[in-house]
Amino acid sequence: MPVITMSSPKGGAGKTTSLAVLATQLAKTARVAIIDADKNHPIVTWSEQPGFPENIEVISDITEENFWDRLDDAARRVPFVLIDPEGTANVISSHAISAADLVVIPLQASQLDADQAQRAIRQVANQERSSRRKIATRILFTKTSTAIQTRTLKHLKAELAEAGVACFETQLVDREAFRAMFSFGGTLELLDSRQVSSPEKAVANARAFAAEVLQVLKGQERERTT
Repeated sequence: MPVITMSSPKGGAGKTTSLAVLATQLAKTARVAIIDADKNHPIVTWSEQPGFPENIEVISDITEENFWDRLDDAARRVPFVLIDPEGTANVISSHAISAADLVVIPLQASQLDADQAQRAIRQVANQERSSRRKIATRILFTKTSTAIQTRTLKHLKAELAEAGVACFETQLVDREAFRAMFSFGGTLELLDSRQVSSPEKAVANARAFAAEVLQVLKGQERERTT
């Protein structure tokens, strides 16, 4: 029962979009629960639109007091639990990181965003100390370009590597289809190419991201059993 937490202290980094993309890909072969702990409940809004996958359950009645009960209940029933906490550091976001088998930190390729992402990295480090265990963490670059890798992106990747922070090889490219999921509802596969350009490319991007997440989780499982 892997728990995956999306963490980003900065709005607009793609936290909720990344979670939705991952959830729909995992839901192709397994049941998924999403704990929507963001006070704006963007996942709930998305789930109320047509085409939402039947095997994704959204849990939104989350408080500091019931977080662990809701998480444990979901974990008993489904193979994957994804958590979308608030961007601000609070008790629930700390719980979400502490519970995670993998923390994904979405990051746009700008120095300002990278500086903000350091807050999430420090929060993970603090929860590692508190729980006395290592928490797998990966940076996910979002809203990148297919045409060019900017100097800033190269610099940030080098900076993160030097600091020992791992990044996904897959990046979520800036595509209209990722935004359209929340406009039209449903999944990437249901988007109409007459309304949204190149949805099939977004699907391929999403599959690559999900495959890499599963690879990281399998690596974690191997480490625990050896």
